[in-house]
Amino acid sequence: MIFSSRVDAALRLSRALAQYHGRNPLVLAIPRGAVEMGRVLADHLTGELDVVLVRKLRSPYSAEFAVGAIDETGWSYVADYARGEGADDAYLEKEKHVQLELLRQRRALYTPARAPIDPKGRIAIVVDDGLATGATMIVALHATRAREPQRLLCAVPVAAPDSWERVRPYADEVVCLQVPPAFFAVGQFYREFRQVEDEEVVELLKKPSKTHVQAVQ
Repeated sequence: MIFSSRVDAALRLSRALAQYHGRNPLVLAIPRGAVEMGRVLADHLTGELDVVLVRKLRSPYSAEFAVGAIDETGWSYVADYARGEGADDAYLEKEKHVQLELLRQRRALYTPARAPIDPKGRIAIVVDDGLATGATMIVALHATRAREPQRLLCAVPVAAPDSWERVRPYADEVVCLQVPPAFFAVGQFYREFRQVEDEEVVELLKKPSKTHVQAVQ
């Protein structure tokens, strides 16, 4: 299955999540790429959109490869293969400080005038455009679970088989449209996989949800 874009993937995910339509789910997107998807999901499920801020801990050999991830509180997940990738304790400590500072900057940019939406007692759906290593999703789910949602879901269009297995214990439900055995990168499953900029994230988060619009009307 090849998705034409993130919007196409989100529309397909919305059909797989149809049982949550009208139950005011809180869709928590992992920036930046998944925020566009989160907007589509929140609108189609008549829920709300917010971001869950996490950053991958980069391999010292490749900035695109995650050896772990960290959330805004400083809680981190380090993969069992991290040391084999050259990420020793000293490197990880420095990398955590770098990513925590970037998380502080993103929070100030994305939601400067409000606190994060509270998922307590709600259906929370954490969405990303795919699972490569699964590290950022694990941390996003852990951060959301700590805030006591009624039900916690992971929603992705595509996942590497080992990452899908790695993530499953952290959610009450994992909705994934495909787990292909020949997985090399998330982008290989999209015809268009453009870079999403911070300015677009800010605009997407400003848009009122359909639930809010209906309530006002």
